[in-house]
Amino acid sequence: MTTPRCPSYASSVLRKILVANRGEIACRILRTCKRLGIATVAVYSDADAQAPHVAMADEAVRIGPAPVKDSYLNIEAILDAARTTGADGVHPGYGLLSEKRAFADAVAAAGITFIGPPPEVLDAFGDKIRAREVARKVGVLPPPGTDGPLDPADTEAVAREAERIGFPLLVKAAGGGGGIGMQIVPDAAKLARAVQACSDRGRQAFADPRVYLERYIEKPRHIEVQVLCDGKGGAVALGERECSVQRRHQKIIEETPSPAAFFQGSEGEARRQKLLSDALRVVTSVGYVGAGTVELVASQSGEIWFLEVNARLQVEHCVTEMVTGIDLVEQQIRVASGEALAPEILANERRGSSIEARVYAEDPAKKFAPQPGRVTRLAWPEAGEDLRIETGITEGLDVTPFYDPMLAKVVAFGETRADAIQRLDAALGATTLELTGPAGPAASNLTFLRKVLASEEFAGGQYDTSLAEALVKR
Repeated sequence: MTTPRCPSYASSVLRKILVANRGEIACRILRTCKRLGIATVAVYSDADAQAPHVAMADEAVRIGPAPVKDSYLNIEAILDAARTTGADGVHPGYGLLSEKRAFADAVAAAGITFIGPPPEVLDAFGDKIRAREVARKVGVLPPPGTDGPLDPADTEAVAREAERIGFPLLVKAAGGGGGIGMQIVPDAAKLARAVQACSDRGRQAFADPRVYLERYIEKPRHIEVQVLCDGKGGAVALGERECSVQRRHQKIIEETPSPAAFFQGSEGEARRQKLLSDALRVVTSVGYVGAGTVELVASQSGEIWFLEVNARLQVEHCVTEMVTGIDLVEQQIRVASGEALAPEILANERRGSSIEARVYAEDPAKKFAPQPGRVTRLAWPEAGEDLRIETGITEGLDVTPFYDPMLAKVVAFGETRADAIQRLDAALGATTLELTGPAGPAASNLTFLRKVLASEEFAGGQYDTSLAEALVKR
């Protein structure tokens, strides 16, 4: 990890933190806790008994069998682990229980500090329909869409709303995230089926069948803003991230600052500053505390609309850390401990460029299908000030079908964007990764990531969310 340029000192409040997560993000959080002198507790399922995060922690507690519903989503098992070990803080990481109010409430009821936004904030942003209303009230507009949830069975009402909004449009699960429960609908003929499919997916993944419609922005760019608030009046937007290299609506390469043409020059900088101000206005309107991300969508001309708020740490937080020198996990812990953001954090100084590539056990040639198997050979390039390797695997471990197949994040820094691209490409090229599945060699996306970096569109910074799937066909 890059050494923080901002001063660091041990927190005086939290003494032992349980990390309610797994994989690379668990390792990432544990590393910061150790640097701060805070004792740590890992939790693990049967499938993760030999995982690196288990060995890294001072203590580790088994919480159940491999399926997430029986382990990493088992609130009572996690709380039992916290009570048994005497943890006075719980960090949820990202995904899993990180944005679940029921978990935050249960942690608080146990007399333990939840290292994340307060429950009422999770309520405000955990529901995308409500989040749109929060943004609208402070003058930050979402794309045109429905004002409330739709009943998939009321096909006439759905058709009327679709006609009002116009095609193409998006059907979205109200409780969704990570591209789950979302479909692009080009015309009326495919509407009813898409609404029902997204509703079913929302019910399965989030226990929430509600859906809504939103105008689809063609050739969109996915922009997001990292925010940090202390609940005491201190709030800062730590720059924007460009997250438009995606497959299945899920990100695989992220960078900061955005290279989009509409952020260039004096007019572009004015647009950037307005974007940061808008993002802060949305989160502070509900009393936000901690780290979070305001996600937005932009047209090629630079019109920007609000999408949602992820009330947690993002997978791609590392690129922001690289250009600011701020350890966002440390700041989450400090804010949760009742500390105010330091002046040097609020000063929001950024330099250079950073790009992150997510390494997955997946086959781009097969629609990015996950590739479970065993990591039979693994070697990373040497990390340093300008290169981070964030991973939760080691050679000999299995990539199971129970969890997301992300193996690592490779994050490069450069004084210029070109430097960052070159450094990241060299790091990916120096990586040795071999996977063996049940029927023989299994694929990863390493070669594909380098193909993206080498593409004319990415090199020129003028790409949109269709780039990754277009490159698969070349």
